[in-house]
This record gives sequence, structure tokens and C-alpha cells, in this order.
Amino acid sequence: MRSGDMPTLAETAAWDALPGMVMLLDEAGGALHVNAALAAFARRDTARLLGRAWQELLSADSRHQLLDLLARRVDFSTALFVAGVAWVEWTCRWCAKTRSWLCLLHDASAAKQAESEARAQAALFRLLADNVPVLIAYYRASDFQCEFANKAYARTFGTDERSVVGKTFAEVIGQGAADQIQPRVEQVLRHQQAASYERQLPQPDGSSRFIDVNLLPHVGEQGDTVGAFVLISDITKHRLSERAVRESEERLAKFMQASAEGIVFHKDGFITDANPPLCALMGYTLEELKGRSVLEFIAPDHVSRVAAVMNAGQETAYESVILDKAGHRVAVEFIVRTMVRNGERMRMTIVRDIRDRQAAQARIHHLAHHDALTGLPNRMSFMEQLQQHMAAAEAEGTRLALLFIDLDHFKRVNDSLGHLVGDTLLRTVSARILASLRVTDLVARFGGDEFMVLLHGGPSAEQQHHDVDEVARKLLSAIEVPVTAEGRPISVTPSIGVAFFPGDANTPDELIKNADSAMYLAKSRGRANHQFFDRGMADSAYAALVLEGQLAHALERGEFELYFQPQVRLRDDVLVACEALLRWNHPERGLLMPDEFIPVAERQRLMLPMGQWALKEAARCAARWHAQGLGIAPVAVNLSTVQFQSVGFVEAVAQVLADDGDVRQAASLLELELTERMLMDDLGEVKHRLLRLKAIGLGIAVDDFGTGYSSLGHLKELPIDKIKIDRSFIHDLPGNRDSAAITRAIVQLGLSLGMTVTAEGVETDAQRQFLAQQGCAQIQGLLIGAAMPVAEFEAWARARRETERRVAAAATS
Repeated sequence: MRSGDMPTLAETAAWDALPGMVMLLDEAGGALHVNAALAAFARRDTARLLGRAWQELLSADSRHQLLDLLARRVDFSTALFVAGVAWVEWTCRWCAKTRSWLCLLHDASAAKQAESEARAQAALFRLLADNVPVLIAYYRASDFQCEFANKAYARTFGTDERSVVGKTFAEVIGQGAADQIQPRVEQVLRHQQAASYERQLPQPDGSSRFIDVNLLPHVGEQGDTVGAFVLISDITKHRLSERAVRESEERLAKFMQASAEGIVFHKDGFITDANPPLCALMGYTLEELKGRSVLEFIAPDHVSRVAAVMNAGQETAYESVILDKAGHRVAVEFIVRTMVRNGERMRMTIVRDIRDRQAAQARIHHLAHHDALTGLPNRMSFMEQLQQHMAAAEAEGTRLALLFIDLDHFKRVNDSLGHLVGDTLLRTVSARILASLRVTDLVARFGGDEFMVLLHGGPSAEQQHHDVDEVARKLLSAIEVPVTAEGRPISVTPSIGVAFFPGDANTPDELIKNADSAMYLAKSRGRANHQFFDRGMADSAYAALVLEGQLAHALERGEFELYFQPQVRLRDDVLVACEALLRWNHPERGLLMPDEFIPVAERQRLMLPMGQWALKEAARCAARWHAQGLGIAPVAVNLSTVQFQSVGFVEAVAQVLADDGDVRQAASLLELELTERMLMDDLGEVKHRLLRLKAIGLGIAVDDFGTGYSSLGHLKELPIDKIKIDRSFIHDLPGNRDSAAITRAIVQLGLSLGMTVTAEGVETDAQRQFLAQQGCAQIQGLLIGAAMPVAEFEAWARARRETERRVAAAATS
């Protein structure tokens, strides 16, 4: 049949008789004939499929694909989805002679479904295989080549699931590993028996993984071995855990043997193991301890506590007491933990011997509450006990007396004989105090050379006053007995202050403060006596306390000021020098003289900064006056005992002078005044300091001369430039014979020793004339001029210099 010809009835019958679906197409893809089988499959009449109508059975993509193939004029086969219901296999043959296509169609839906299901199952198997925590592979028995491997297997051996297929067993795991496991492979292939083994798998980083390998034979229908399944589990975590447990057990065993502390294991309260230190601590062998209840070895008074901890399963640390084999109590600390050992849950207890620690703690507690030198309770302990005793006395209606004991001039003992002698004296005094009192009385060393005694009395204030008076006298007598130290007798006397509770105070601090005030009253009344507290004295002490507080801030607030009093030469009435005098511009009380605040400053160690300030201010003024040509030199500055005896005093003076530039020039403008009493303590040290001051260039004067009982030997040994006659001798001149005689002697003494003599407190012409007749070189006092503030003094000095120049000019004209 030619292209474009209609088939005959015979030809149509022949096409319809074929068992399959047939379609004849022209070269343009138009249907020339469609047999009945295809029409039935498409559920359309044959006439409706002719021409291009049949193409409606295909989707657009399938239609384009088929037409493209037809246009190539080459035989082909392909599967297309037809009529939206089935897959159809197209087998098309091109007939060049008739220029037409003969197409045989075959319903392939079942095959496609089976293929799809097989692919789905394969994908599901692959998904499962790739996600189970097991390495899976399959090797053919014939050539040991891999036919399947999941991702985990392939990656473990450095490849992927596609690349591993076709590789031999040895190529995948390495020849060495293959040789090692060959006997197990033979077991699987020849005997068709499963085999398993464990080995370490080296890693690129040098570590190893532990794997558990199972080989399973695949037996075919004919009973021959077709292949082998390989299933591998990574058991690294398990093996490392086992190793860690094993190493932990080994470490624990070594620790038990090496530990210096006792260790015991017990299960359900019965001992299973103990180390040598525990056995040594308790005096038992290990065999004697095993199997016995731990509570057997606990002191009876501690059993309940230990049992409670055991029953509660607590992991804790606490102190207890055990009994050794001899029945002796041993103080210990238990550190309890629950742990697994050798697969069993049990209790481990570290038993720490704390007897030395408790002894040390007791010693520390004793040292914290007692004075190390005398063994008496210290300040802290005494304060605690005083509070308790006061509370008890208040509750019982009884009375207390507090004696504050301070040793007189104890510092001289330390300074002259050394601290070792001083310590011996303190121990002796503490022993004598204890021996003089009842065992119920409380004694403490409060610090330094201060002791506290607390006496208990009855309800009667009068009787207590009488009893305390007797005790104080007894203490005075006992303490003042000389003590032999380094072969020489040494004695000190006590000053004792007494305050009562109730009556003198309501709190421990107040009671101590008032007893302290009474003690200072005893010192002021000659020392070596005792005084009772009284309220008037307390008020005075409070005022002094307020002044001390204000004085501490006076220097930083700039409240101090120097006044200057002139000194003139008697023979020509010329201004030659002046004395700097300290004043305090108190914000409330006005201008205060030195006698009102210097004693307070000395007690509070404030004289050092105050004296340094005065020295610096005087040096500054002297330098300014020198530069202005006033010719006032030297400027005298008074020194306090505390200042002169302080460590580093000479260096401090040199520093002040260095601040003003030329040290030698600044020193030549100053003069330091010391009292006679300051020269009497230690001649060697005083001389050494004065020589160092003189070497700097400073002048040295002795103030208030005649009142300190200094010896001529002292004066002769010391580098003194000037002596100043005390105003108490000048006041009665010239009428008082004694004052006149003393003044005359002092002037002659000064002249004979080559010293300048200055008289203080000169107020009348008669006094002036008498002093001039005796040869006194200089005078100072109201007759010349009172002490003046710096500005007023400068104005006065300039006026004085102008008068002196006029007098000198008149004398030469």
C-alpha cells in the first residue's frame, strides 16, 4: 500500500487480525491505518484516530519526542505515556520504499510498574542501609569483588558507595588486613558458617577505632556459596569505656596503696577492702577488718551520726571519732563517696587523722586569745569575757571593779637594757599580779606594758571600794619589788586606775576608758599610786579628747601660725635675732597658746608634722628677711622632746633646709632651742645628734636654763652656742637676792664657757640695767616687743632698723 492510499477491506481485516496494536503512519506522522486492537486500547473509533487525530493520545512532551524521532527516518523503540493511563512501548520501522512508518505498540504498564517498584525498593534499601549505625557490604564469592556497600562502609575505607563497587576485598581493606582475616573468610565460603571477629582500624590521625565484624554466607538455590555479607559495628566507645573503667580501677588500686590517708570500702555497711594506712591507723590487719560492720569501729557517742549518713547515702565530709584496736579514741574526718568498683555499687570513705590539726587549732585558738609572752588572756579575749561578766553581774546584782595597770617608765627599760630584759620584766610582773589575786579574778595583758584586772565583789559599794583599795595596794607592793636581770636589779612601779560597774560605766568600752582615765590621773599625781575614777575627771578627759580630734585636722586646714618675738643686743640696743613661737587659730576658741595644745599634740604623736611645719615656715621667713636685708638672724625655733628624739630627725631638718636652696646658708639663719630636760636622758645620743646638727650649720640654744638641773659636765660636753635664762628668774630682778644670785651665776657660767647668754621675759628698765651690768649679751621680752604675727613683725623690724640707722648717723655726725 502506497503512502496516501486507503487500505482495502482485506488489508484492514489483516491488520485487525494481528494480536497486537498496529498503526501505519505517513512520513509526516499522519495515521494511515489504526487496527482494532489499538482503537480498543485507546477507547476510540478507528476513524477518530486517523490523520493527526491519534496525536491527541499523547501529552505535549511525549508528542514532541515521538515526532522528533519520526523526523529522523531511523528505526527506533521508546516508551511513551498514552491516553493518560498506560505506558506503551513503541517499536517503529521506516519503510523508505513506501515512505511510511510501521509502528507496533505494546502495553508496558505492568513492566513499568514493576520497574518503578523495584527502583523504590532499591532506593528504600539504600536509604535504610545508609542510615543504620552499621557498616554493610556484599562481596561475590567468585572473585571477591564488592557488589554493594552503604555510605558508612565506603567512607570508613576512604571511598564512596559507587567507587567501591567492583573492588576486591583486599583492595578495600588492605592486603595486610585481608591476609589477617583470611581464615574467617574461608570459614564462610567453604563451610558456609558465619564468622565474627574484632580488630582495630587505624585512622589517618594516628588513632584507632575498634570494630566488630560479622561475615554471613549467601547460599544460592543450588546450595553453593554465592557471596558474603559483611556487617561491621563501631564499638570504639564501648572499648574506650571499658579501658577507662579498667584504668580507673587500676588508678584507684594504686591510689589506695600510695595514699597517706586511710581508705575503706564497704558494701551495705560491711567492710570489703581497706588500704595499709587505714590498717596502720586502727592497728588491725586487712583480714581482721574485712567482713565486719563499720559501726563496730565508731566511738559510741558518734555511732548515730555515722549511721544516719550511711542510711541516707550522703556524699559529704564530717568529723567523727573512731576506736583503734587498743580502744583509744582517734579524731578523724570522714570524706564519703558512693561509687562503682568491680561492677558493684559501694561506699568509699577516706579516713583522715585530724589529731594534729585539732591540736594546731587548739594552739591557734589559744594564741588568738592569749598573749604569747605572758600566757595571759589578750585584749580580744578580755573584751569578750568582760562583756559576759558585766551581763552576769547585772543579772545577779553584784559589782565589778576594773583595774587598769600601766608600768611607769617601762620604755626606759626597753631602750636602755633591750627588749629581752623588758620581756623578762613583763613576765615577772604578770606572775606577781596573778599571785596577788584570787583564782576567780580575771587578769589580761592589754598590750605593751598595760595589764587589766577584773575583780568580783558583792552588792555593797562601800565594801567593794575597801576591798579594791587593799588589792591595789597589794599589787603596788608586789610589782615594785626589784627584778634581777643580767646581774642587776631592775624595778618599775605601776600606776593603777580603777573604775566600777555599775556606777562608773554601762558598757565594756566605757568601763575601760574610765579606768584608763583614772590611771592617767595616777600618773599625773606622781606615779606609783592608784586612783579611782570620778566624773569631773571624765569631763576634763572628754574635753581633751575633743581637742585632740580638732588638732589632728588643724595642720591640713592651715590653722597654725608663727609669731615672732625680737631679741636685741644689750650693749647697743640693735635688733639681732628673733624667736618663732607657734600659735593655733582655733576655729571656735580663737588664738590658742602652745601650753593649751602642745601636751595634747605630744600624746597623739602630732608634734612631728607640726614641728616640721614650724621649722619649714621659720626657714622660709628667715630666707626672705635675709634677701630683703633686714639682718634678722638667727630665727630660733623650739623643739619638742618627741620631735628631737624621733628617728630620722636630723635628716628631716636637712631636707627642710635643702628645700630652701643653699643648705649652709639656710642653716646659718636658724637656731634650734632645746630645754634642759631634753639634754639629760642619754648624753651620748644627745651629743651625737647635736654634733650632726652643728655640722649642717645650725645654731644650738638651751631654753629655760636653770630649771632642768643639768650638770656642768653636760654643758661642757655638748656643742651649745647659747643659753637662755628662764623668765622665772628675771621676773623678780633686781630686788630678789636669790634670783639675782642665780642670774649672775648663769651669766658668768655662759661667759666662761664661751656661750651667748640671752635673758627671757625682760619687762622693765631696772631688769635691763641689771642684766647689762652682769654682762648679759641679749634680752627678749615685752620691754622690747611682744610676739607678733609675721606681717606685723616685719613692719616693726623695718621701723626698728630705720631708727637704728638714724641713731648711728647722729652718732657719727
